[in-house]
Amino acid sequence: MLAKIVGELGPWSWWVAGLVLLAAELIAPGFFLVWIGLAALAVGALSLLFWDATFWAWQLQAILFAVFAVLATFIGRRLTLRSDKTDEPFLNQRGASLVGRTATLHEPIREGRGRIRLDDTTWRVLGPDLPAGTQVKVISSNGRDLIVEPT
Repeated sequence: MLAKIVGELGPWSWWVAGLVLLAAELIAPGFFLVWIGLAALAVGALSLLFWDATFWAWQLQAILFAVFAVLATFIGRRLTLRSDKTDEPFLNQRGASLVGRTATLHEPIREGRGRIRLDDTTWRVLGPDLPAGTQVKVISSNGRDLIVEPT
């Protein structure tokens, strides 16, 4: 059945396959099928040029598709990794963005745990036992808690 469809569509079968892969990327996004779909479209473009040539057998088309898919994936990965740079590296890491700031202990640190208030948020802190009102400096963050030391 597939051979019949490919035979009837001729060089357009690669275009159909490429468009199906691009549509599949819209349905299940992951930014991977785009590159494979573009490889199918590239083989489709070559098929329009060489369809009647004797060397343009299905084996050559499949090999070119595999090569184009790998190349397109590597090139696409390289392009997308370059564009991930941001001017706000701590945008989704609020605790890490507070490293280096000083604050006053809102609650004393007892048994290694206490609280500080920075901006509009109360943060749980870890550090040496200190009384409330002591100035502390945030030295690191473990994601949920801030690690502090007295200034």
